[in-house]
Amino acid sequence: MQPDEPIEAGRARWQARYDAAFKRDREFRTLSGLEVDPVYGPPGTDPRFGRIGWPGEFPFTRGLYATGYRGRPWTIRQFAGFGNARQTNERYKMILGAGGGGLSVAFDMPTLMGRDSDDPRSLGEVGHCGVAVDSALDMDLLFDGIPLGDVTTSMTISGPAVPIFCMYVVAAERQGVPVGKLNGTLQTDIFKEYIAQKEWLFAPEPHLRLIGDLMEFCAAEIPAYKPLSVSGYHIREAGSTAAQELAFTLADGFGYVELGLSRGLDVDVFAPGLSFFFDAHIDFFEEIAKFRAARRIWARWMRDVYGARTEKAQWLRFHTQTAGVSLTAQQPDNNIVRTAVEALAAVLGGTNSLHTNALDEVLALPSEKAAEIALRTQQVIMEETEVVNVVDPLGGSWYVEALTDRLEAEAEEIFARIREMGGGGTMTAGILRGIEDGWFMSEIAESAFDYQRKLEKGDKRIVGVNCHTSTVEEPLEILRISHEVEAEQRRVLAERRAARDRKAVDAALAALRSASRTTENMIVPMLEAARAEATLGEICDVLREEWGTYSEPAAF
Repeated sequence: MQPDEPIEAGRARWQARYDAAFKRDREFRTLSGLEVDPVYGPPGTDPRFGRIGWPGEFPFTRGLYATGYRGRPWTIRQFAGFGNARQTNERYKMILGAGGGGLSVAFDMPTLMGRDSDDPRSLGEVGHCGVAVDSALDMDLLFDGIPLGDVTTSMTISGPAVPIFCMYVVAAERQGVPVGKLNGTLQTDIFKEYIAQKEWLFAPEPHLRLIGDLMEFCAAEIPAYKPLSVSGYHIREAGSTAAQELAFTLADGFGYVELGLSRGLDVDVFAPGLSFFFDAHIDFFEEIAKFRAARRIWARWMRDVYGARTEKAQWLRFHTQTAGVSLTAQQPDNNIVRTAVEALAAVLGGTNSLHTNALDEVLALPSEKAAEIALRTQQVIMEETEVVNVVDPLGGSWYVEALTDRLEAEAEEIFARIREMGGGGTMTAGILRGIEDGWFMSEIAESAFDYQRKLEKGDKRIVGVNCHTSTVEEPLEILRISHEVEAEQRRVLAERRAARDRKAVDAALAALRSASRTTENMIVPMLEAARAEATLGEICDVLREEWGTYSEPAAF
């Protein structure tokens, strides 16, 4: 939309797209019976409106689809994983049976670090912060009775993301699902590991090689699958501001676009396979503005900087999780309210899928009751509040639009700083230099320190922590993972190793090692290793031996 275009001309164009995409089979009304339009805009002309626009149109400030949630509500995608694959499979079936629309896998720390459950460094960590996955057989158990051709699955893992993906593909093959039919998301975002979460296997360059191989493979073989979910969530949880989360995340996304282009891939083919993962924090309006600014920035850069021609290549699709750091151990029932407010902000910001945290996650993995409350929180918003009736209902609000513009401007300033660190060239060069110099970590640490000072001085008030502290709440019963889970996982792993074809495993790992010494795409030999039941630790150790490990430089 042009700044001087008459509002009604834009409305007519949007209406045509809406009518083509949505069959009106019922009236949308308020609880009191007032009929509401699908979207609202100002009368006459408004010079601001070119930056705001209509839903489903560049720059997508107001959402990717002309119909908004009327056409399709967000996907309820609850993050879950604990103990062994069998236990987590039961939780997944509970989530799906209770109305969840997709799955999101949480892995335990040994898996996140590419280690087997019987590795000495895994002692005491197996199954505690997520599910333990040692080989493709664990993937079989994880999704037993869950048709992978029909259920979209997100996997939150970055360092060993590619071998985990291969095990997932093998599990689908064993179900008889054509690989090309798979749909889901793999996090894979190694930049944010160096910036915030600190779970990597190698130096950045070999990780980027694997990511490039995965992008090539998915573009050719699994067109609906999203091999990269660029994550701002962990950046925000580490203590960044909303503007830093926005800018660092999108900069990382631009780095992966540059990676795809360096491989000779068509941006209009691979860019739709990029998705994003944001935090929904407690500042309600700032979060809504952040999501709207993210779509607008991404669309403009993809079109004007990276040459994306199609709308899908300009779209920023994103998953949201409510803020884990906003949860409090004091008066944990208050966390239900916090999560509901944050979830509503994500919805009003146009999220494509959503996870709502459980009230007890600050203390332990969610109990079944707490997980159900978290799920029902989304369902109440979706089914009862009528917020799905109107697209971007806060669009045009002076406050929200001013915040959207401000966050966009701050993000652009940060982009310029990152590119400057790389010598004024690519975003990737600036990111790598910022990682090497500890710049990202320093910026986040400063923001986290500033927040902590405000909290301790009482300038930032948190109910149950530094104000309104009296309570009648009783201590919570929390989910505890028995040490027997680790013992059982180690026992099963030993039996698998003894039962498999050792020659086939050795041959597959040797082929993987050979491929790592060339420019060959690593996905095919890694799939063969997964089919032979090579373990995650064995696959990652081959690559560690070839590529070395990485320690971040000390920064003071």
